[in-house]
Amino acid sequence: MIEVTGLTKHYGKHKALDNISFTIPDGQIAGLLGLNGAGKSTTMNILTGCLSSTSGTVKINNIDMSDESEKAKRCIGYLPETPPLYTDMKVSEYLDFIYGLKKAADRIAPSGDIKEKQNQKKHHIENICSRTGIEKMYGRLVKNLSKGYKQRLGLAAALIGSPEILVLDEPTVGLDPSQIIEIRNLIAELGKSGTVIFSSHILSEVQALCGRVIILHHGSIAADMDSEALQEGGSLEQTFIDLVKGAEA
Repeated sequence: MIEVTGLTKHYGKHKALDNISFTIPDGQIAGLLGLNGAGKSTTMNILTGCLSSTSGTVKINNIDMSDESEKAKRCIGYLPETPPLYTDMKVSEYLDFIYGLKKAADRIAPSGDIKEKQNQKKHHIENICSRTGIEKMYGRLVKNLSKGYKQRLGLAAALIGSPEILVLDEPTVGLDPSQIIEIRNLIAELGKSGTVIFSSHILSEVQALCGRVIILHHGSIAADMDSEALQEGGSLEQTFIDLVKGAEA
């Protein structure tokens, strides 16, 4: 569960987030929708502990991010808008590196001898590669992957350690139409076994995937709609159109 209460963020005199609050329960796919500059990435960075807030609290599975950040971060798999990939590594080397960086063995292989720990690590990474569809890329250099496969690799890295919560910042940005469909299908599949919150400025994307949509506008929550509200014809679309018109006025 993600609990955000009174979250505010200032960059100098600019207020990027203005006292926003919301709760994402376990097992929900939630979309954070808004125009560019609405505060989506700032929210994501604070949720994942990459950025501190000016005020307010973030709790991940009842763990306060500001008090026990390392413990809270272990519950989260994070895919930034641009995945931080090491392009001179092979896919296998990169995932092995992330496994160690996240101290995933503490969770995946907490007991057993060295050989058993290695076997559990191998099985864990192979399973993630299969889920994200990159098993055939395992021996390739990261720099030789297409944009779509790099995005899949970023998702695979986010899944290392089996986090209960996935936070995805603009996961389909820069992809071609077929790659977008592939990543959307993957997110829908991942949402069956955990909690997912992702940001987007694409209306059709959140309509296709989400049971809950939070619309950010100028750092504030303009609308918060659950699955029932989303099924009411055109309600989300009209709300978003009204915001766009207001921004252009």
